[in-house]
Amino acid sequence: MATFTKKKLSGSTDGKAIKVTGTSTAATVTVHTAVAGTTVGTFDEIWLYANNTSTTAVKLTLEWGTATAADGNIKLTILPEAGLVQVVPGLILQNSMVVKAFAGTADVILLTGFVNAIVA
Repeated sequence: MATFTKKKLSGSTDGKAIKVTGTSTAATVTVHTAVAGTTVGTFDEIWLYANNTSTTAVKLTLEWGTATAADGNIKLTILPEAGLVQVVPGLILQNSMVVKAFAGTADVILLTGFVNAIVA
């Protein structure tokens, strides 16, 4: 039977929000690095929420395991002052794949969330 352990995002300090500081793929911030290896049934289930603290809509780009557009890019517009908006609903990664982020405006998008570490 698989076990689940809830963890903070590896890019977070003490579970706090991760500020998206970069505005291009060359200036991404690391959100989370998935579990190492490719063992069947062992994954990180990642849940992410975005908060836009500005007064204008901002485009957020998540690089999901690769920086190659469009293979791993998840793009969405986060409305201003909308509170926590779910941007990743429990998608899985493994093999040390990295989730990174950048936004159309620096320093206004905050990412929060958690990981369910699943071990078969």
